Amino acid sequence: MKNKIDLKGLTVDELKDKLADAFEERDNLQIQKATHQISNPLRIREVRREIARLYTYLRKHELGIAVETKKDES
Repeated sequence: MKNKIDLKGLTVDELKDKLADAFEERDNLQIQKATHQISNPLRIREVRREIARLYTYLRKHELGIAVETKKDES
């Protein structure tokens, strides 16, 4: 995730999917850190911040500040 702009147009379900992926990545990075196999230790910090951003956008949706722009085309 390069920019915060990537999250603006996402629905709640898409945000939750990204959050699950971020948690999985964080867990893998922590395992690599514990076994001294991590190639980029700063990635842990980036993923933690990504998780915080995702929680912030989910909270905005919950409060009604953010509006879901993507709708199902049924």
